[in-house]
Amino acid sequence: MEDLSYQRFTAKSEADKAINSLKGLLIGIAIDGIVDDDELKELDHWCKKHNNLIRRNHFKEFIITIQGAIKEPENRLELIEDLTWLCQKYENDNIYYNAVTSELQILQGICHGILADGIIEDKEVFELSKWLDAHTHLTSYYPYDEIKSLILSILADGIIDDDERKRLFAYFNEFVNISDEKIAKKVEDEIIGVPIQGVCTSDPEIDFDGKTFCLTGLSKRGTRKEIGERITNQGGIFKNTVSGNTDYLIVGNNDNPCWAFACYGRKVETAINLRKKGKSIVIIHEYDFWDILEDLE
Repeated sequence: MEDLSYQRFTAKSEADKAINSLKGLLIGIAIDGIVDDDELKELDHWCKKHNNLIRRNHFKEFIITIQGAIKEPENRLELIEDLTWLCQKYENDNIYYNAVTSELQILQGICHGILADGIIEDKEVFELSKWLDAHTHLTSYYPYDEIKSLILSILADGIIDDDERKRLFAYFNEFVNISDEKIAKKVEDEIIGVPIQGVCTSDPEIDFDGKTFCLTGLSKRGTRKEIGERITNQGGIFKNTVSGNTDYLIVGNNDNPCWAFACYGRKVETAINLRKKGKSIVIIHEYDFWDILEDLE
């Protein structure tokens, strides 16, 4: 028998994260004003995944309400809104995670909810963009900054074409685990051959004082040595390798605003992996770096 005694030490963090993910999932599901069967299946999977928490405050009520939504198709949207309200009531008791971490967990839940039925509608993308605009204090945190930049590039012309939609599928699928096998297979089929592209943080705030910088790729504006000297002159620290102590990774211009991770190799890959583990490494395009540096100089 599996030893679950450790859960008495982790139950609070697990419960708070579960509620944050549920709130995001609910927002994502209802973001287009429609709640379908596939989206409710994903909610049902959430119940099963967190059944061990049913004795904790609110969880039984969550599960009963979700089961009610599944049985009453005509009232689904209202029940989803009731659940979202209940999550907000629970937030007063959520003390394990700080506000930023909680909101990032909610964001991942929103992406999960949007992807839950295997379809990304235009309205969902536009509504996600509104949520991102209302949470700009998350700029520089993963995955907010990458999602924000990706959405900005996709909506630049006000039209979402098939290739852009597939890029969203591919990116969301990087950190969203769809429980329904049929939908998960549909998403995997949709993104076959689609490269995972990352875009640098849009409009980043850069603080040089005591911060550690690293460069990947080639810059048309200066050599690695020259860039390092200018960073040092502003009170920063320049290193040749990315580590957990790196604050900023500058991506040299490659004549493509939507650079692919594969183009830059191990430094970007290392930074992305560290970010996923919670390190606050800001990936910035050299255009933004030079603009801010020249303003300071």
